Amino acid sequence: MNQPNLLIARKVFPSTMERLKPHFQIHANEADVIRPRDEFIALASQADAMFISGGERIDRALLEQCPRMRMIATGTVGFNHIDLAACAERGIIVSNTPDVLNDATADMAWALLMAAARRITEVERWLRDGKWDRWAFDQLLGREVFGATLGVIGMGRIGSAVARRARGFEMPVIYHNRNRATDEGGATWRPLNDLLSEADFVVILTPYTPATHHLIGAEQLARMKPTAVLVNIARGGVVDDAALVQALRAGVIFSAGLDVYENEPALHPGLLELSNVVLAPHLGSATLSARQGMANLAADNLVAWATGAPLPSPVKT
Repeated sequence: MNQPNLLIARKVFPSTMERLKPHFQIHANEADVIRPRDEFIALASQADAMFISGGERIDRALLEQCPRMRMIATGTVGFNHIDLAACAERGIIVSNTPDVLNDATADMAWALLMAAARRITEVERWLRDGKWDRWAFDQLLGREVFGATLGVIGMGRIGSAVARRARGFEMPVIYHNRNRATDEGGATWRPLNDLLSEADFVVILTPYTPATHHLIGAEQLARMKPTAVLVNIARGGVVDDAALVQALRAGVIFSAGLDVYENEPALHPGLLELSNVVLAPHLGSATLSARQGMANLAADNLVAWATGAPLPSPVKT
C-alpha cells in the first residue's frame, strides 16, 4: 500500500523527521523558506496531509485546490489560522499541540511582565548609548511587582501556570473568563471591566476568535490604572495595536510587554517608536524542550492518523 504524501511547511527537528519517515512520503522544507502562497498551494494540492506552523493560512480557497487533503497537523496550540468549518465540510482532520508549551509560555509572560515593569529594554538602550553618568533618586523608575495585583484574562492551562508563579511574589490574582474556572487556585473571578480597573498587571492569554477580536481597545485601556502594565502573550488581534500605541504615547497606562501582534510579522510602526513597550517576536514557546515537544506531538498526531490510531490531540471541527 502506498504511503500518504506529507507536506511539511517548515523545517523541523531531526528527531521529528525520524518519527514521520516510516509512515509517509515526505516533501520537506530543509531550507526553511517561506514559500509564496501560489507555490505552497501547488505543493499542498498533491498532499494527503500537512504539517504546518502558525504562519501558514489554511483557508477555504486553499482547500478547494487540495482534493486529496485528509489531515492537517499544526505545530501550535492556536488554530485560528485554519478554517475549521471548511475542513469539516471536506472531512479533514485537524490536530494541534496543547500542554507541551504551558510552562515555557508562562515563563515568557513573566519575562515580559518584569521587563516592562522595570523598563529593562529601555534602560539597557540608555546604558549602551553612554547616558549613565550619575545616580539619582528619580532615575528611570519602574513599578513594584511584589504584592501588586495580577489580572489574568483567560484562565486556561497557561493562565493557571502564570497565576501559580504569582505566589512567589505574594500577588493577589484576579481573573476573567466567560465561564469561571473549575479550579481557581486561589484566584478570584472578576467581570472584565472590574479586572481592568483593579489590576496592576494585566496578562492576556485568551484564544483569538471573532468574539475576542479587539477585546482590549481604547475603551478598555482607559479603564486601566495609569500605573498599570499590559502583557499580551495570547494572539495578535486580541489587542487593538493602534489603540495601544495611542494609550502608551498618552500615558494612559505605564507600559506594555508584547509577544504577539496584529498582522505579524509586520508591526504597527508606532510600537517601534515607543520606549515604554517591550517587544518580542512571538517567542512564548521558544525553549528547546517546548518546541521539540510541539513538533513531536504534531508528528504523533500524523502517525496516529496514518496508522488508524486515535489522535493524541485532535481539534474539534
